[in-house]
Amino acid sequence: MAERTPESDADIPVIPLKDAPGERATWGRHAAVVYLWGLCEWLFVTNALQISSRLRVAVLRAFGAQIGSGVIFRPRTRVRFPWKLEIGDDCWIGEGVWIHNQDRVAIGHDVVISQETFITTGSHAHRRDMALITRPVKIEDGAWLTARVVVTGGVTVGRGALVAPCSVVSASVPPGFMVAGSPAVEAGKRFPAGGPC
Repeated sequence: MAERTPESDADIPVIPLKDAPGERATWGRHAAVVYLWGLCEWLFVTNALQISSRLRVAVLRAFGAQIGSGVIFRPRTRVRFPWKLEIGDDCWIGEGVWIHNQDRVAIGHDVVISQETFITTGSHAHRRDMALITRPVKIEDGAWLTARVVVTGGVTVGRGALVAPCSVVSASVPPGFMVAGSPAVEAGKRFPAGGPC
């Protein structure tokens, strides 16, 4: 922790949030499309009473998501902008996953993203003007993000990597490795020599 110096509270700056630039700049679609998506997401994707994975995937595709075959999308999921989402074949997206993709999120094939995981591509220039900063996220083939993982912008989770529950991933994960913790650090290789048992 940084050493504190004596100063009055009045000397600490406050950034006026009403002037912060950037929020609508990431939409990538006309406001009417964004609002229509919000309604359809609520009715067909996030809605826990809507149990059909096929319908959920069809609605995401209708709004521009590129989703491969055999993808299972569980209830209570959220996708900020489906037109900035790419998912390969045979992936499992768990209940309560939130993909807050103000920038591109690319997910390979045979990827598991477990319950309550949060993937975000956005942050803010916290020392300047709170301007929105976005960076893409890539989850490579065969990776597994276990329950309640947080992945931040600019991260690549390598092929076949595994992220332990409740980990915060703010740096890229090498292919085939396991990481754990907050911040996540390497915890060994996922597979023994020669691949899965």
